[in-house]
Order: sequence, then structure tokens, then C-alpha cells
Amino acid sequence: MVGDQCVLSGDSSALLAQRSPKGALSCKMVLQAVGKVLRKSKAKPNGKKAPAEERKQYLESEYTKVRVVDLDLKELVVLPREIDLNEWLASNTTTFFNLINLQYSTISEFCTGDSCQAMTACSTIYFWYDEKGKKTKCTAPQYVDFVMSLVQKLVTDEDIFPTKYGKEFPNAFDSVVKKICRYLFHVLAHIYWVHFKETLALELHGHLNTLYAHFIVFVREFSLVDPKETSIMDDLSEVLCTPLPAAQNHVTER
Repeated sequence: MVGDQCVLSGDSSALLAQRSPKGALSCKMVLQAVGKVLRKSKAKPNGKKAPAEERKQYLESEYTKVRVVDLDLKELVVLPREIDLNEWLASNTTTFFNLINLQYSTISEFCTGDSCQAMTACSTIYFWYDEKGKKTKCTAPQYVDFVMSLVQKLVTDEDIFPTKYGKEFPNAFDSVVKKICRYLFHVLAHIYWVHFKETLALELHGHLNTLYAHFIVFVREFSLVDPKETSIMDDLSEVLCTPLPAAQNHVTER
């Protein structure tokens, strides 16, 4: 800037003030403006300071390498020629529900209303919507209970998940499966974000990694969950859904 010069050192500023009161005032105003810009650059648009990025322990290679099986998950989820699509979706969805429910139960004592006052994953808070569409913010254990109760009700309803020969699937069956898978993803994401330390302490991270990878490959194969929904876990999905080199494969069988 031609004309007044702003010198940041205290001695120089004092000297400038002695030589030219107007120059000192102008310099002070510029410094205040610069400081205000710097403070804004460190904050979110709403004025709140951006939180420091959390360390994602579950992404560390020593943990992501641990699996309970060594299979090509892509081949595992492909629809067999002799099986009806809805039958395949029903069978896998029911299995994932049971496995994710079991996985959550291993850390449920650590997921309380006090420790998890909201159903969170990353910076996302999941709200529950009841049958009337009413939006409710609830604790994580309440949210998971709502999810598991709803899914249990759906998969045991013969009109939705028929098990008897000759019974037809409803026309909107795929939308029911999509809804279930979206909710189940929320539970998996919460376990990783909030309860991975407990899972690690129980030495169940291999089971969790295998379950998560299988689930993600499955929902991608049949486009059951919007990619925007799962994007918060894309870094983990990329690691776990990529086959490990044979030399580095750390398979743990239990």
C-alpha cells in the first residue's frame, strides 16, 4: 500500500506514533482489520470455531488389516442365477440385521444416555422419525432400540418378508429394504465413531471390519443406500472393501 506503512513490531509502532499521530491511528486501524479477517478465517461461516479433526483410530493399518475371513466379498453378494432378487435381498437383509444387532450388543453397556446423548457419527446427528413423520432427537441407545424394534417388526411380518411358499413380496419391497439398510448403516457408523475403542478392547474389531465391508459391498451392489448417506465413512469403506495383498493379509479366525 502506497503512503502509510504498518510495522508490526512494538518499538517501530511506538516510533511511528511519535512521528505521526495520524499515521499511528491509520496503522492501528489496519492492524485491527487484519486481525478481524484472520479471526474469521479460523471460524466457520456461522462464527463458531471449527472443531479439530478427530483422530480416526479405526483407520490405522494395524486394525484395518484384521478380518475374520478372507473372501472375495464382491462374489459373495452377487445375485445367484437361480434365486429371485427379492428372495436374495430378504435373506441378506435379515442376516445383516441379526449380525449388526449382535455386534452392537457387545458394546451396548458402554452406549448409554449419558455417554451418547445423541445418535452421532462424525459431525452428523441422526434424528428419529416416527410413523407420523415427527422428528425426534434421542440418545444413541434409544435410537438403536427404535431401529432394531422397527426392523424386527418388518422382517417378521409375513406380508413384507414372506417365508411361506407361494407368498408374494409386496410391490414396494425394495423401498423397505433401502429403509432398513439406511438405519443399519447408522448403527455401524456410530459403533466405529464412538465405540471403536471398546470394540478394540474386546478384540472384536476383526468381526466389525468384516461385517462392515460385507454390508457396504452388498448395498453398493444393489444401490440400497444413497452414496451421500455413506460418504461420512468413505475413507473406511475404501480401505476395507479393497482386497488385501496376499502377503499382508492378516486374517484372524475365531
